Amino acid sequence: MTDWLEGPHEGQWRGGEAQAEHISTGQIWRPGDPPPQVHQAPPPNPGVHGAAPQAPLPPPRLNGRTGNGRPAVHTGRTGPGGGNTGRGRRAAAPPRKRRRITRALIVLSTVLALGSVGTYVWADTKLNREVDLGEIADRPSQGGGTNYLIVGSDSRVGLSDRARKNLHTGGSADDGRRTDSMILLHTGAHGTTMVSLPRDSWVTIPSHIRPETGKHYRASKNKLNAAFSFGGPDLLVRTIEHNTGMHIDHYTEIGFAGFVGIVNAVGGVPMCLDRDIKDEKSGANLKKGCHTLDGRTALAFVRQRHQEAKGDLGRSQNQQKFLAALARKAASPDVLLDPSTVYPTMDAGLGTLIVDKDTGLPNLTSLFEAMKAVTDGDGKRLNVPVSSLGFKTPKGSAVKWNDRQAQQLFTELNNDRPVTAGAKK
Repeated sequence: MTDWLEGPHEGQWRGGEAQAEHISTGQIWRPGDPPPQVHQAPPPNPGVHGAAPQAPLPPPRLNGRTGNGRPAVHTGRTGPGGGNTGRGRRAAAPPRKRRRITRALIVLSTVLALGSVGTYVWADTKLNREVDLGEIADRPSQGGGTNYLIVGSDSRVGLSDRARKNLHTGGSADDGRRTDSMILLHTGAHGTTMVSLPRDSWVTIPSHIRPETGKHYRASKNKLNAAFSFGGPDLLVRTIEHNTGMHIDHYTEIGFAGFVGIVNAVGGVPMCLDRDIKDEKSGANLKKGCHTLDGRTALAFVRQRHQEAKGDLGRSQNQQKFLAALARKAASPDVLLDPSTVYPTMDAGLGTLIVDKDTGLPNLTSLFEAMKAVTDGDGKRLNVPVSSLGFKTPKGSAVKWNDRQAQQLFTELNNDRPVTAGAKK
């Protein structure tokens, strides 16, 4: 179908089919042939906004130049004499071609959707949901926001004898797991707050029954990590809820092997140190300055505490700092957009991660984003307020919380209010 130009010159026209025919057959448009009816646009009103009347278009010339003497810009559409009209537009794709493009897009979208569903199902099946928070009795009511308990255990499952030696973990794969770090992460209306709970915190462990013996024990004072040794994740959650008044919504735990695997899968984590760090027990040996920590070096860094001036508090600061940096690195385009990196990372993390029965991939994604937010300035990293780092107890030296400040901190978090208590790291 011929597409005629509207304008004062009826001889100016365009048309994909006519052009092709004109070029291939050599047929010439004859001025005597009547053109179709042209609806001519009225000239602009010179009185509107002071606009001057537009001069009529100069007639086209047949020497490849426009009426103003400038070379014509070829748009692929020519007038009857071969001159450029200046108003050409790209012809629409033929219907058959459009159908092919549409079918290709549908197929591509389907493949991507199926790939995403397959990845989700695969990742979801990797989760080890062995903790049932719904079975825990005497729990505090749920407050505002969401609370995650992040536990780093000293489980050596998945580590060979050689790996345990290289990582300075000691023990064997058959040893029971104990808590090496505990972080209470709250996310809500005021961003993310990460609160480290020192494993030597002097707390009240609620009454419980030892799983291995079936013997009942009354509530008593002890170090926080003893709760995990006595009753695993269930008793640890009960103990933290009892001493903080906060309801734990989700539980996540990872052992040594999983931690090392994730760090190595993302290609190491950048970390800058303000001093030299050397600790024989953990194997840490780092100079002042910036480094990219691999799995072995990172594990030594987050475990060392004997040369920290604040002991366990200093170690918890390093752990929070590293976790935030790890989340940031895992979210970088180099990791997320590279299948050869992102799949090993997910496999290394999900394969050794222990979560509660109500935790799924969306919850883990929210946890990941919350940790990353801390490095972006939308959050705080705190230690629980303490009054003594060397509190003398029948169980040895312990960390004693500052009861008044700690209670204020946990009340603010539980009510999802801005945090004012606690020492900012």
